[in-house]
Amino acid sequence: MFEKIIPVGLTARAATEVRKIMETKNIPADYGLRVGIRGGGCGGVALIIGFDKPKPSDMTYELEGITIHLDKKHTMYLIGKEVDFYDGADTRGFMFADQQSMIK
Repeated sequence: MFEKIIPVGLTARAATEVRKIMETKNIPADYGLRVGIRGGGCGGVALIIGFDKPKPSDMTYELEGITIHLDKKHTMYLIGKEVDFYDGADTRGFMFADQQSMIK
């Protein structure tokens, strides 16, 4: 039996916040959470998230009831990462952390 590798995880806390944003900001139902990179070269890459429609070059899967789109070319930069949500006194927002387990 083959195990499915999930390149980017999503915590329950992040999924709750994504659902809240999708409802309150009227994100269209055919959009999903896009996880990717921006930049490259000497400056390195920045990890990004947003809402987007699927593209032909995407790997699309579902976690915590959230559809996730990831450009296949970005996989090597994102594998093993997990999207989490931090809500503290000093700041509030999404962040990337190392996944506890990549294989689901």
